[in-house]
Amino acid sequence: MSDNIPVSPTMAKVRLTLFGVGVVGLLLGAYFLVTKQNPMQIVGVAVWLLGAIILHDAILSPIVLGVSVLARRAGRRVSRVVLVIIQGAVVVGAILTLLVVPEIYAKTLTPANDTVLPFDYAIRLGLMWLGLIIVTGAVCALYLRRAARRA
Repeated sequence: MSDNIPVSPTMAKVRLTLFGVGVVGLLLGAYFLVTKQNPMQIVGVAVWLLGAIILHDAILSPIVLGVSVLARRAGRRVSRVVLVIIQGAVVVGAILTLLVVPEIYAKTLTPANDTVLPFDYAIRLGLMWLGLIIVTGAVCALYLRRAARRA
């Protein structure tokens, strides 16, 4: 595969715009973090970010890699489109897991105000994965049914 894939001028503008919006968002977030929060809250954010990086690199990425390797090995028997659908679902699930795990941990710390973390996030994460598996299976089945009709 070539690294020099042609990109339309419109796509280049969209990418540049999205990049700019992301940079502005990061700068605004950093500004408000430094100007509006006390130093202990900044340390808390840094610890959370470090935990997120460790969770991502030590747990979620190896799982996604393992699923990808297994999917590629099954590639001769399974349609590439189905593999992409499954990989997309695993990535979405991993990202949502990364977002919810801090709430699960925070819930174990028993916050002073019960309304801060009112839900059972572990159960909701499990239900999210179950729903993701069901939707992914349905999308794969729909694709395979349509592909069989075309053949």
